[in-house]
Amino acid sequence: MFPNYLVNIQKHLFNPLELKIENIIIEKESKNYNACSFNCNNKKVIFRTANHTPKKNGLFVTLWKRSNSGPIEPYQYKDFFNLSIIETIHNDHIGYFLFNKEILDEKGILFGKQKGKLGFRVYPRWDNPNNKQGILTQKWQSPFFIEIKDRIMADHYLKILSEIFIK
Repeated sequence: MFPNYLVNIQKHLFNPLELKIENIIIEKESKNYNACSFNCNNKKVIFRTANHTPKKNGLFVTLWKRSNSGPIEPYQYKDFFNLSIIETIHNDHIGYFLFNKEILDEKGILFGKQKGKLGFRVYPRWDNPNNKQGILTQKWQSPFFIEIKDRIMADHYLKILSEIFIK
């Protein structure tokens, strides 16, 4: 049995491809973001749920790890994971960002090409950013976003998932 917050992702993303979430590790320090990692078809996934903030458009999500010496730090490109899945929920909307390591590194979220970040904003398609930075961020994030509509996935979403988890 796994946590309730993984039920939707299993049902909507993985069941249509007959894939299963396995080896779940709950990250207790980031409970507000449903932080965990798991394996799916030999891929290591870092999972988070993004949260609404009262004063800014979009949602905020943390993406950090505890260093061996104690303080928190951004994930590094060399860390063992394949992608990060960020869940977004608002009213009757539900969607997932599936960010691979390459895009996270390119955008300076991972420590690698840049110093990395402990958290960042995400802008699902239903959000309307009200500043230039938000608009640009939504633009680069859009190809990595899958929206679940009427609880049924479109064929092109299944193709994207198949390319990530099966090929």
